[in-house]
Amino acid sequence: MVVSTKRALEGAHASAHAMRQINPDVVAAYPITPQTAIVQTYSQYVADGEVDTEFIAVESEHAAMSACIGAAAAGGRVMTATAANGLALMWEELYIAASMRMPIVMSCVNRALSAPLNIHCDHSDSMGARDAGWIHIFSETGQEAYDNTIQAVRIAEHPDLLLPVMVMQDGFITGHAVELVEVADDASVQRFIGSYSPAHSLLDIDHPTTFGAWDLYDYYFEHKRQQTDALSKAMKVILEVGQEFGREFGRPYGAFEPYAMDDAEIAVIVLSSTAGTCRTVIRELRQKGLKVGLLKLRVFRPFPAAELAEALKGVKAVAVLDRSISFGSMQGSGPVFLELCAALYAAGSKTKAINYIYGLGGRDVLPVDVERVIHELKQVADSGEVTSLVSYLGLRE
Repeated sequence: MVVSTKRALEGAHASAHAMRQINPDVVAAYPITPQTAIVQTYSQYVADGEVDTEFIAVESEHAAMSACIGAAAAGGRVMTATAANGLALMWEELYIAASMRMPIVMSCVNRALSAPLNIHCDHSDSMGARDAGWIHIFSETGQEAYDNTIQAVRIAEHPDLLLPVMVMQDGFITGHAVELVEVADDASVQRFIGSYSPAHSLLDIDHPTTFGAWDLYDYYFEHKRQQTDALSKAMKVILEVGQEFGREFGRPYGAFEPYAMDDAEIAVIVLSSTAGTCRTVIRELRQKGLKVGLLKLRVFRPFPAAELAEALKGVKAVAVLDRSISFGSMQGSGPVFLELCAALYAAGSKTKAINYIYGLGGRDVLPVDVERVIHELKQVADSGEVTSLVSYLGLRE
């Protein structure tokens, strides 16, 4: 039986608390705003003897991921955390971790990338790593950051996957905001994640294994195919773990969370904390008779293309809110919008789609901004014409 308590926690502390309950073998990390509170808090757990973790204080984020890869290759359960420029400094190692099938779990507290220098939230850091082969899971609240961190361990270590997982939350907005978080007892978390028995380990001298071998045109292509095949199995595992988590802890999870979608004629798609603002506006507009719904996207990699197309089957028009720009893309649109357009096209959908770039560098997103999106989306649905494919919310004139 799960024994839960409600605690007032910042999102970063909620992630650190989940890490304490997971008690990984190794954590290698370097502090960077707005993620610092996670590893600082966790290092205190180590110093106080509350966990058995080997904490490696490295000289950079590149070194942090390198140490994580080495520890995972040795057969350890491994975790870390980073943000923004720190994630960018890991770039080379992110690809290596995924290609070598290392089930590392990393908390990413989303923050804008330089330049100009900015320490506040947008999603450009993790979106820049969207093709590195990691599973990407986004959190709206501190509660979700806690829950997703626990689930990420089961997902990463699943024998059909053995893939690294990033768990995102919005810098400062979630990471530094205090919310009530329902925390399970340690024993229940340990029971849910189970023990980790690696199939291969560099330390197993009786069964020698090669990691990261020289791999030219003779086999590299085949290894990349194996890697993407593994990632194609991830959605099934994510959904199974999310449902099992719901049965155990009372909060089930899927690839996305629909709100007021049963009879929706128009819909908004968004990641992370902005979903709360959208939900509030939609609730008010629903009372005025506007049939608008919300799809809060939780899993970005692998992208739930077929599932989203099915969810939008009866919707005339959809607006995608992106907190990052894919520079040089179609009209400078955002990553989620590009993925959704491909999904709708592949499904033969006639749903019209428009894109809004918002909140870069931590700029506030107000209810009036969301109202603008929904009213403009209604015009698209009524006319069947898209006059502006990509727009900007809250941009100074």
